[in-house]
Amino acid sequence: MLMQTIESDHATDLATPPGPWLPAVVQTVVFNWWRHRWAPQLRAKFGDVISMDIYPWRKVVLLYDPAHIAAMFAAPPSTFDAGEGNRVLAPVMGDRSVFMVDGADHKRLRKLMTPLFSRSAVRSYLDVVRDLTIAEVDSWPMATPFESHDRMRELTLDIMSRVTFGLAEGPEFDQLRTLLGRLLDMDLAILMGLNVPAARRFGPWQRAMRLLGEIDELIYRVIARRRGEPDLAQRTDVLSRLLIASDADERLADVEIRDQLVTLLIAGHETTATGLAWALHELARDPEVARTATAAACGDDTAYLEAMVKESLRMHPVIFEVTWTLTTDVELAGFRLAKGATVMPMIGVMQNDPTHHPEPDRFRPQRFLGSDIPTSTWAPFGGGARRCVGANFAMMEAVEVLRVVLSRRAITTDRPRPEPATSKHVAFAPARGARIIAPPLPPVGVR
Repeated sequence: MLMQTIESDHATDLATPPGPWLPAVVQTVVFNWWRHRWAPQLRAKFGDVISMDIYPWRKVVLLYDPAHIAAMFAAPPSTFDAGEGNRVLAPVMGDRSVFMVDGADHKRLRKLMTPLFSRSAVRSYLDVVRDLTIAEVDSWPMATPFESHDRMRELTLDIMSRVTFGLAEGPEFDQLRTLLGRLLDMDLAILMGLNVPAARRFGPWQRAMRLLGEIDELIYRVIARRRGEPDLAQRTDVLSRLLIASDADERLADVEIRDQLVTLLIAGHETTATGLAWALHELARDPEVARTATAAACGDDTAYLEAMVKESLRMHPVIFEVTWTLTTDVELAGFRLAKGATVMPMIGVMQNDPTHHPEPDRFRPQRFLGSDIPTSTWAPFGGGARRCVGANFAMMEAVEVLRVVLSRRAITTDRPRPEPATSKHVAFAPARGARIIAPPLPPVGVR
């Protein structure tokens, strides 16, 4: 076995992985804001298993080898506490979020939520995605450059708000979008600072806590009203389905429902929006791929559109790593990984390694046609027992958005130079917003 637990009295026989000797504060700052540039350099210097000291986790082990990552994903759930690795987001997502809990609590929540995002279940949301995307695209300027990342964020927030809460246009829907937009625009330093209780009484952290209180008040009001609505059993939104599923199995407390809803909104909004913006960024700079993508959208070639989404997520990883915390001492590649250490597979580096993906700097959707890419070399949704529960919905949403966009607009740009990635919250987004020009698509006979 590549990864195996070890007895405590034998743990000292193994070496600790190598790593930089920089002060923890320097490692923390550089890793949080520039790890997409630093991580490949660390691998070149120290190898495939690296020890770090990063707040708030402190003991961190970076993994680069797909075999090691596959072993981690295949390890028994009892070996890891993924919730501990995600604690940095607990003040926002909540302590009862599926991201935060482990063991029996995690198994219980996944059992309730997984059916809500099966392939058959997410098809019921397709019309919502299509209608909202048509309205969004029809509002775009005809010839003026604009930042597609901003437009994708607005669109996916609308989609997730509608799908998650089932709210139609109106005061509550507008209030929810406004409050969530303010939350998602917060700087990463503010979100991380919420983990320090003393900071919550001051300045931007106090304002952040006040905003979270307003969001909670609105959500709990919607939950209470929805429980008593006579058409609850006929509704298809996530909130209603969670209420029905929990009543049929084991009743979820309102705080548990609140935490799942906020988690879905945050995790399902920013990541999908950023992945779509990167896809448009690449199409705008490659006329040949853009022509193929337009033909696929107009010809209903779902396979190519899905391959394009996958290639965007590969080339521009929105989430650079996943975080699982060890519950026991583990041996990997001759090293001792100590209990309490947070293990991070460097997805962003792995997905751009030419050993696994030839010509990684070229946007080539065809690499995902006709062959399965191992999850150890392509893992935008994580893996193992903690693979993202909403992965099916995210793929359906991204494919449908691209289908609508590319069947109505041509995608070009006035700035052909590629945009670098920059840290935006937990995601890595185009630094200049994935600026594009999107004139109406010419008639069929004119193309």
